Amino acid sequence: MSLKRILVTNGKGGCGKTSLASNIASYYASQGLNVRLFDHDAQGSSLAWINRRSEKLRRIEGVDVSKNSDCRMTRSWQTRVPPDTDVAVLDTPAGGDISEIISLFQINDTVLVPVLPSPIDIHATAHFIKVLLTTGKVRNRMIRIGVVANRVRKNTIMYHSLERFLFSLNIPFISSLRDTQLYARAFELGIGVQEINSPRSKIDKEQWAPIFRWIDTPVINKPAEIRTLFSQNEN
Repeated sequence: MSLKRILVTNGKGGCGKTSLASNIASYYASQGLNVRLFDHDAQGSSLAWINRRSEKLRRIEGVDVSKNSDCRMTRSWQTRVPPDTDVAVLDTPAGGDISEIISLFQINDTVLVPVLPSPIDIHATAHFIKVLLTTGKVRNRMIRIGVVANRVRKNTIMYHSLERFLFSLNIPFISSLRDTQLYARAFELGIGVQEINSPRSKIDKEQWAPIFRWIDTPVINKPAEIRTLFSQNEN
């Protein structure tokens, strides 16, 4: 299979990028694919998650590409993707310069933007997405962008405000992930919710299903068509 590159990003920190990145990595690893998780954040949360992972589980290669990593290597050597990689997941830096994030984009990349249900996060994400969509590199390289509502509690006023905002965007609103301690528990064990063998994770696996279908669908240069394929009615 050809290399699949997935970037999880948002200009604002604390929105759950590492949670999304680790769950994406664990899912594709559980499918028997060779997965590399590139941690661009100096906090190293993705690498810490990998270090907690049991040797009995499918291996995920963690790569430290933060600015604090080995200065003896060139940047291009640090960020290279070995040819045996099936899926490369990039956990981008938190609160960094948007231009630095955009510099990571390559042709046919899939970009996921997690956003929390709060006024501050909605405002920051609106600005971030506007910059992405008006950047020539994004428009000209068949880079597709989708949004995931993270840590949500449905049937709350704030969630409905977030939902209205996301549906107003000209990019796919793929799914909503609930606010649950299962994600914290999974992180402690170095696993993803897809690897939790418990009835408690059933709803979470259902919420992730449209995300993986969207990632696995070939790039369509018409966001509206993608939106109709993966509506929120599936959740």
